[in-house]
Amino acid sequence: MTRQGRAYLYALITVLLWSTIATAFKVTLRYLEPIQLLLYAGSVSTLLLAVILLVQGKFRLIFSCTRRQYLMSILLGLLNPFLYYLVLLQAYKLLPAQQAQPLNYTWAITLALLSVPLLGQKLRLAELGALLLSYAGVVVIATEGQPFSLHVTDSTGVVLALSSTIIWALYWIYNTRDTRDPVVALLVNFLCSFPFVLGYCLIFSEIVWPPLPGLLGAIYIGFFEMGACFVLWLLALRYTESTAKISSLIFLSPFLSLFFIHFLVGEEILPATFAGLVLIVGGLLWQKALGKEK
Repeated sequence: MTRQGRAYLYALITVLLWSTIATAFKVTLRYLEPIQLLLYAGSVSTLLLAVILLVQGKFRLIFSCTRRQYLMSILLGLLNPFLYYLVLLQAYKLLPAQQAQPLNYTWAITLALLSVPLLGQKLRLAELGALLLSYAGVVVIATEGQPFSLHVTDSTGVVLALSSTIIWALYWIYNTRDTRDPVVALLVNFLCSFPFVLGYCLIFSEIVWPPLPGLLGAIYIGFFEMGACFVLWLLALRYTESTAKISSLIFLSPFLSLFFIHFLVGEEILPATFAGLVLIVGGLLWQKALGKEK
């Protein structure tokens, strides 16, 4: 297999796995509270990342970070996985998966908006049009196809889903300043986040041994969503001849996700969900095309 062939293979596997995560969230939250799911899934992901670094012979690097890098990991770990997943999972608890997933998918739009004040980037008129197109999709989904009624299915859930995009965008903005090996940095971030996750669970919930379906769901989410997908995507980027050749595959994920949500969660996919998702992805594709012109 050629290097580009391997890149496509890793990218497609990653996209397919990403497409199952909304379903895994929704099903597992039937058995666990959001913070409990985060605690168990985060522990699995931390163990997986440690094993990967041991195999690569890089585990010792987690002990050789500078004081500044450890402080950065405390900040990044607070943002992700602690705050990001805590907010996102609560949104999934309140909303149908077919709403929470597309709303969370707008994080790239939030990233573009936050890059203006935080990174000093400029927003052109055409880029603003792309952002408005995507947020029109958000309104369509949140109101279940009645954008002029201003009636939102669950306002708290919608706010949480959109707030998760802010946290995720902030995480990636601050992450651009991190020069460490990506897997090393992610493991240290997870280790630094663990006291926050554990403390929150002890104060506001409880540590219980989950029922088997909840345990299997947490293992699946921790292994793939929080760990393996990150590494697989890094491998795809390493082997590809051009990032553009594989990055467009990401846009398959939300549509494939609706398939799993329908057949495994049992939600009837509303026409408004599909229409809103088309608007969101259309805006993202427009934004991506504009980025090539710079």
